[in-house]
Amino acid sequence: SLARRCHHRSTAMLDVPFLPFCAFLGALGLLCVAMVGTWCQHWRGGFSLDGSSRTFNWHPVLMVTGLVVLYGAAALVYRIPNTWSGPKLPWKVLHGSLALGAFVLTVLGLAAVFCFHNSQGTPNMYSLHSWMGLGTVLLFSCQWAAGFGAFLLPWAPAWLRALYKPIHVFFGSTILMLSVASCVSGINEKLFFSLKNGTMEYKLLPAEAVFANTLGLLILIFGVLVVAALARPSWKRPDSDSPDSRQVRDALGG
Repeated sequence: SLARRCHHRSTAMLDVPFLPFCAFLGALGLLCVAMVGTWCQHWRGGFSLDGSSRTFNWHPVLMVTGLVVLYGAAALVYRIPNTWSGPKLPWKVLHGSLALGAFVLTVLGLAAVFCFHNSQGTPNMYSLHSWMGLGTVLLFSCQWAAGFGAFLLPWAPAWLRALYKPIHVFFGSTILMLSVASCVSGINEKLFFSLKNGTMEYKLLPAEAVFANTLGLLILIFGVLVVAALARPSWKRPDSDSPDSRQVRDALGG
């Protein structure tokens, strides 16, 4: 029917190939990292390890790089078509390594903000941003440890992997969105604290506020696009015994 043809045509128009989508997403992630670095360098005084506000500046850079961009890359590993055939172990190692790298950067980012607070006599863990951020990191650590035990250790039984897999996938997307929410709330909190006492107030929307708000929107868009890619049925790795999987193997092999 005409309606069915129109629906098929509109669906085809919205069908974006995975690799160009990933290239765009990678460029967006690099842009987020470049912008948070530029913000801290240009408006916040740069970087140092002396316990001053320049030590704090490592916190947003490491958090955006690790907890959002690198974590998002780790989440998308199994959506790469090359992972749909052949041994899974190399891709498991890559997925786990990217997630571990993200976790290491995140811990260093936490260390930077705690070092800054302690050197300045500022209390720790008093804001919603800090509660949400630390909760996200703790959940991330549990996720990585459970994933390592279930999917990388050879003695994990198959029934345990099958039981835990949907839980692992769910919390993967959840942690990413919590990371985005933590970063966005942290940007807003920093602007409220910084744009006063001799600088143009936040409510007057100086250039720094426009720049940082744009950064927050780009981080949000990055997170939403990663979650959308994870939820897209046609980009999911077929189960090893499913007809779709056998068709993929035949196509790749032939």
